[in-house]
Amino acid sequence: MEENIFEQDFFAKVNQLAIAVNTKMTHGMGGGRKSNAKGTSVEFSDYREYIPGDDIRRIDWGAYGRLDKLYIKRFMEEKEAIFQIFLDTSKSMDFGEPKKSRTAIQLAGALSYLVLNNLDRVYVSEMQESSLTLGKGRAGKQAFQTIVNELKRVEFDGGTDLNHAIMKRQYQGSGISIVISDFLDPQGIEDAVKYLKYKKQQIILIQVLARQELEIDGEGAVNLLDMETGDEVRLSLNRATIEQYQSALAAMTESLTQMARKYEMTYIRMIADEPLEKFLYDHICNQGIIVRK
Repeated sequence: MEENIFEQDFFAKVNQLAIAVNTKMTHGMGGGRKSNAKGTSVEFSDYREYIPGDDIRRIDWGAYGRLDKLYIKRFMEEKEAIFQIFLDTSKSMDFGEPKKSRTAIQLAGALSYLVLNNLDRVYVSEMQESSLTLGKGRAGKQAFQTIVNELKRVEFDGGTDLNHAIMKRQYQGSGISIVISDFLDPQGIEDAVKYLKYKKQQIILIQVLARQELEIDGEGAVNLLDMETGDEVRLSLNRATIEQYQSALAAMTESLTQMARKYEMTYIRMIADEPLEKFLYDHICNQGIIVRK
């Protein structure tokens, strides 16, 4: 996918948006958010005893004069938020007109832009089969073009095992995990959600579906490709099979909705032909994921 991911005026449309974070940061470099970790900002927190190797500039010499012991001043630190974006790169994502894969890449890029614009750190990782290709942590507005170049090289192939892929990610502190997928994985994603909750993640599931998957047109015998296995499947579409398909789709939506309530996370659906800036403003803003500055 070497063509341009974004239209020329896209960023002018979204510069008034910022990512909302509802969790305290416990890991990461200095940034723009209040943390419960200890660091070196101007707001004093408490003391601890000096350990060889500590910055001697933080020694409280007044305390040493009174107590004859070396103590280090600790401060509340402003922390950057850590965002994990998990991008489903299975074959099923490479379907539709426009393709779900292109929309998912645009969405991953747009969210990365907002994260970097807010002086936070983002990892964009690819999920395929049960493997996870972990992206490097990127920070600073200058890192955005690197992420775009990496997204342009993403290839969509193979099957999906969201649980095993996501659970290969190791965490060192709380943060925000965003999963972008069609969630057409028969194993579901609940095990991964439990893992992310255990790792103190604010979880956002964004389901990308093609218009053709939501609105079935026509009846009769058709040859379809199983996007997960690559096998050709012959199906006879009639009113009954279409209703069965729509019932299964509704059940999947309800399952994800119920899971979102159960684990206090966000689930939102995106249709692949929906303009990206409209989706950000009209849908994600309403969920509280993104706020207007």
